[in-house]
Amino acid sequence: MADNKKRDNQRDEEPKKVSFKWRLFVWCFNLFLVLLVGVAFYVAIIYFRMPSLDAILNETREPAIIFLDKDGAEIRSSNKIMGTPVSVDTLPPHVWQAIVAIEDKRFFTHGPFDTRAMIRAVVLNMVRGHFAVGGSSITQQTAKNIFLSRDKKISRKVQELILSYWLENRFNKNQILDLYMNRVSLVGGLRGIDAAARAMFGRAATELSIAQSAQIAAMLKAPTTYSPYRNPQKNINRARVILQEMVRQGYIDINQARAAATELSAAPGIPDTNLYRYWTDFVTDELKSQIGILNTDVYVHTTLDTKLQNKITHAIPAHVGAYQGAVVAMARDGAIRAMVGGTNYQVSQFNRATARRQPGSAFKPIVYLVALENGMTPDSMVNDSPFIIGDYNPKNYNEKYYGDITLATAFAKSVNSVPLKLTAQYGLDSVLNMAGRLGVGGKLRHEFSTVLGASEMTLLDLTNVYAVIWNDGISVHPYAITNVQDARGKVIYERNPSDTFQILSPDTVGFMTELLSDVIKPNGTGHRAATPNTIGGKTGTSNDNRDAWFVGATDKFIIGIWVGNDDFTPMSSKITGGTIPAEIFHEIAK
Repeated sequence: MADNKKRDNQRDEEPKKVSFKWRLFVWCFNLFLVLLVGVAFYVAIIYFRMPSLDAILNETREPAIIFLDKDGAEIRSSNKIMGTPVSVDTLPPHVWQAIVAIEDKRFFTHGPFDTRAMIRAVVLNMVRGHFAVGGSSITQQTAKNIFLSRDKKISRKVQELILSYWLENRFNKNQILDLYMNRVSLVGGLRGIDAAARAMFGRAATELSIAQSAQIAAMLKAPTTYSPYRNPQKNINRARVILQEMVRQGYIDINQARAAATELSAAPGIPDTNLYRYWTDFVTDELKSQIGILNTDVYVHTTLDTKLQNKITHAIPAHVGAYQGAVVAMARDGAIRAMVGGTNYQVSQFNRATARRQPGSAFKPIVYLVALENGMTPDSMVNDSPFIIGDYNPKNYNEKYYGDITLATAFAKSVNSVPLKLTAQYGLDSVLNMAGRLGVGGKLRHEFSTVLGASEMTLLDLTNVYAVIWNDGISVHPYAITNVQDARGKVIYERNPSDTFQILSPDTVGFMTELLSDVIKPNGTGHRAATPNTIGGKTGTSNDNRDAWFVGATDKFIIGIWVGNDDFTPMSSKITGGTIPAEIFHEIAK
């Protein structure tokens, strides 16, 4: 009886044991389902938070403006964040082979990611105790470069894997490699290996040698660390490793690698395009006024003489010291060959070449032109003595008066009384009318102080006045753009030269150029500007030495120079148009 009871108890316990195991299995299975659903839900959330893939692949940007000098050479670009598109089909094979060899040697055989590389990276990083090796495939890097931020988050890595699968299903391997090469960022915010090639080596990616291809590929690991112009030795060392890998993987032979190794060198670096920033800002404004809103990339052919621009850019800070300076140079037909609006564009983007300042005595040729048109000559006698008109009683700069002198002497010494007396004789309206004929009359004040340069004008406008004189009295219209083309070479703007007309008679021009040539003679106020190439000029200094000017000419250019302070405070009393501005002109013209 007891045995039977024991057997009954055992039978009762067995179902309990089975029931417990089953419950444990069910619990674990449910937990697995919950985790699976949780992971799926997490992945779904990340997926729906992903950016629009097609929108980014076809992303739009502001149209790029590529500025070219008068000879067609590129000097700078605006909004050009990408280089010229390249592809496996258009590049020399060694360019993309260098990339594949060092970044993902099994790229063409594995799927969205390289499992072997990822496992190897995890093991090595665990052994070394820090992140030392990456295992991302080119597809993963493409996903990261195009679509994702560089935040080191699990969610970003999940997105990267999803995107990698998406890319592999949508594009073939060559197309993915093309995307990678065109979107990777290597140099100062620019994208693509073509942009890097142009910045580093001054050539397109299609022209890269094996050595240069290896040096570009060396940057992919860490662009700043392995930059061929910031850290050339690190770049060269890694480029040698790449050449070895290219040999090992059969892309090049040992002789090609050895020859390329001898060519490895520091890159010349990115040219300082700030040399042209005042110019390109000015051209951009003119471009907008001519063609309005841009809807395509454009190549803007300008009138810039880069050699002259570089010379002026270095001459200004070398002479002005703590002051500011600006220079405009133009050809006789109005083509602006150089424009520098300050000592340092990075410090101040304000373009002083287009700012309105008092021209001082640099305005006086307009008065003398009126006198010459009314029959006077350089030999005509005038009287330099104190002169008062109303309550206006200006003095000569040195408060010295010369009495009876020739018109030429009065001009060369830049006395103040003579132009005032000439204005009183011929009328203020005649002077303002002459200024209007020369293109600067619109904003001048109707008062006698204007005669001595008290009404503001820009350096560009003042230089243009003198350009008319040295253009044989024929009208001059300044211009900076000759034509604009789209990316396909279609001309969308072509300069249509304005009709010219005779403003000044040949006799008047002849007498005025004679007066201007006297200024640079030993006794003239502009003698420091004299060079074998200088044919004439005029100094100008405004009240309290706030502005100092010199406008002169060589056989090729009319060059206007201004020096002063941005806040209109006076400079040293020793600074006049015949000092620093004339010296800058001499530096440019020699």
